[in-house]
Amino acid sequence: MTEVRGAVHVEGEVVATKRIGAFRHLTLTAPGVPERFRAGTFVAVTVADHVARRALWVHRVRASSAYGPTLDVVVEARGSGTQWLTAQPVGARIAITGPLGRPFALPKEPVACLLVGEGYAAAPLFPLAERLRERGCQVSLVVSAPDEAHLLSALEARRSARSVTVLTADGSVGVRGRVTDALDDLVARSDADIVYAAGPTPVLAAAASAAERSGAWSQVAVEAPTPCGTGLCHGCPLPVVGEDGVDRVVRACTEGPVVRGDRVRWDALPDALGQAR
Repeated sequence: MTEVRGAVHVEGEVVATKRIGAFRHLTLTAPGVPERFRAGTFVAVTVADHVARRALWVHRVRASSAYGPTLDVVVEARGSGTQWLTAQPVGARIAITGPLGRPFALPKEPVACLLVGEGYAAAPLFPLAERLRERGCQVSLVVSAPDEAHLLSALEARRSARSVTVLTADGSVGVRGRVTDALDDLVARSDADIVYAAGPTPVLAAAASAAERSGAWSQVAVEAPTPCGTGLCHGCPLPVVGEDGVDRVVRACTEGPVVRGDRVRWDALPDALGQAR
């Protein structure tokens, strides 16, 4: 697929919808968005009767299908906006803007990479794993969740990485335990040079800390409510430490959502950041 830069605002269509566990998987047409997508960027969709748009991670991009290029998103219904979105039938038209934000940075040389994700927010790690494998990187993938219903694509994960670890807090699938408690061991076993993480704030903070203790570099995909998705409203403040060592606040939707884990001021972020809507 030829990469094209810059976001576009288009009318998309729901061409497939499927309930898997606690999530709704939607396949969307969005002319121009798949061609511009890079792992870690997101799309913002307009929701009926809501001013604020909903930001969605892209789980998969297909360069060709019966409908042309498509993208897959994973939605968990948590509030009125996402409930409306998960109820949309095949054929529904949806206004989509994207891709938005800064993507994951890819290493220039083949290195060992550990990808850590929890729940639906693990979605951007799957296209990232594909890009890393194309570059000859050794990819270890961790998918975690409170229970089986909230575990994202455990079977697909085994096709995306050299090694896969599945953790559920209740032990319903894989290893019983919380990923935040296992990260030091996971980083050590993977011998990771880079740790990538996507999920709730506690998971991101723990991944960044474990990477720092091991001497690895980290990137995290921060999930935050983004009322506009384009940076205009300044409604998604993200506290960070700049390269100059000075504390500042940036916009999660433009300076993020992917940022260096050691630059985020985790103590200034609420645990519920991104628990939407």
